[in-house]
Amino acid sequence: MYLNQRRRLPANLILAALVVVSFSASAQTPTTEIASTRPTTEAATSILPLPQPTPEALGDSLMAHRRYQAAIEAYKKAPAPSGVIWNKMGIAYQMMFNLQDAMRCYQESLKIDPKGVNVLNNLGTIYDSMREYKTAVKMYRKALKVDPKSALVLKNLGTDLLARHDYKKGWEVYKQALAVDPQIFDRNNGPRVENPASVQDRGAMNYFMAKGCARAGKNERAIEYLRMAMNEGFANAKKVAADQEFAGLHGLPAFDQLIAEQKMQ
Repeated sequence: MYLNQRRRLPANLILAALVVVSFSASAQTPTTEIASTRPTTEAATSILPLPQPTPEALGDSLMAHRRYQAAIEAYKKAPAPSGVIWNKMGIAYQMMFNLQDAMRCYQESLKIDPKGVNVLNNLGTIYDSMREYKTAVKMYRKALKVDPKSALVLKNLGTDLLARHDYKKGWEVYKQALAVDPQIFDRNNGPRVENPASVQDRGAMNYFMAKGCARAGKNERAIEYLRMAMNEGFANAKKVAADQEFAGLHGLPAFDQLIAEQKMQ
């Protein structure tokens, strides 16, 4: 499941249930681009002092370097914190596992903008961290009322439904996320927090993420998720071979090897 940035804790691929919290308006980490051209001789001799960065810009730079506490202090210096800045502070606190202050910041952001989709998503990830999946689902559904086409929120909602053993609905929501963004299961840009699900639940999440990747044509990723789902006891060679979602993997050396290995166990 996934955290967002403006308006998504590094995690190993073995942990399939991740929550991405957005830190940017586009649900991707903001980037700055350095021009490669050199100033002319005339310009070089008359360079004006660069303006001082705003507290928000300084905070963003510190966030990019994972200096979360320093980023928070920078954001606090903003003359009038906006909903976006409160959201960024919430993410910084969440990265330091300070869920109480993260929740407080997200709630402050929602006071300014009650329809902040990314903030609602991020608040949902807080409840995920506390295993309060029912409340997290409410947050994601509330976000989807504002933006029904948010692939990130749909993915997080689907993952939570799977965590609650509602596999049919979870897979249906995953398919909706894929319809909006076929690459949604291949996003690795933003910060993440681990979903504290049981091994069996993670197996289910990995299995359905494998189905999503196979549907999106991400065969290598699909096989990786399948291997984890099998290792976690949710699937076996017979079940995978019978699932038509994986028909496109048949004949691939890595897939055939995986099935052969599982049959030998």
